[in-house]
Amino acid sequence: MNCAAAKPSLPRLLALGLAAAAALPLLPSPAAADEINLGSAGNFSILAGSTITSTGATVVNGGDLGVSPGSALTGFPPAILAAPYAADLGDAPAADAQHDLAAAFTAAAGLGVTQNLTGEDLGGLTLTPGVYAFASSAQLTGTLTLDDLGNPAALFVFQIGSTLTTAAGSAVVSIDDPGPPGGGVFWQIGSSATLGSGTAFEGNILASASITLDAGVNVEGRLLAESGAVTLIDDSIMVPPEVTTRGGGSSVAEVSGTFWLLGFGLTGLSGLRRLLARAPAKLGAGCRA
Repeated sequence: MNCAAAKPSLPRLLALGLAAAAALPLLPSPAAADEINLGSAGNFSILAGSTITSTGATVVNGGDLGVSPGSALTGFPPAILAAPYAADLGDAPAADAQHDLAAAFTAAAGLGVTQNLTGEDLGGLTLTPGVYAFASSAQLTGTLTLDDLGNPAALFVFQIGSTLTTAAGSAVVSIDDPGPPGGGVFWQIGSSATLGSGTAFEGNILASASITLDAGVNVEGRLLAESGAVTLIDDSIMVPPEVTTRGGGSSVAEVSGTFWLLGFGLTGLSGLRRLLARAPAKLGAGCRA
């Protein structure tokens, strides 16, 4: 055997390794690497286009109230907006938030679909991070389980062509979630959302038209309506403090993809190093044969 001819070319191996590394950005992250940036809309727990109306002892915490281009707010009090949050009614901050909401709505609608769930009831399903689409309406009867797989930047996006409706007593529940409930969950809704009485809901609702909550609904997330009203009855809306860092303008989801990519690249370089270490020995054995 001609050992000189068989001797590995270090520059060639390095070139192959670099080519493989250069291809890595083309690979998708196992967690969605896209980010839904709410911008200034992330400062609001409730944002409406025409009016926010509450009946009874609704409690809102974790963000401001905003209405634009309308300016009507009714039912506060007896409804409570926890301090230090305030109401922006028909003013510049609310208008800016609506602008950013429209951008986030468009971004969510444009994401590549992981699975089409048209015609399926969300109740009883267990889903992992991804983008889930409904060509028209979506229904939740029972419990939807979202498995974050231990990823603090897990992202769930639901693209719903027309309406979202939940039956009374339904629930959205996160498991294996090291972050705050609802922080990485976005419901992009082509028209309106109606949450049935006693629903326990997680995520940020981005509705083109209106959002209506029946009595006793608990939301961990935001209610953001572009053109219509947000209507409440003895409900609880809570934006957990850390949700802002997951959905309100940070790049946490992108960082997750970056770290996955970095880990993949380091693994590849480690494998190349082992290959270089073994190649001379194997070739030497071939020469002795």
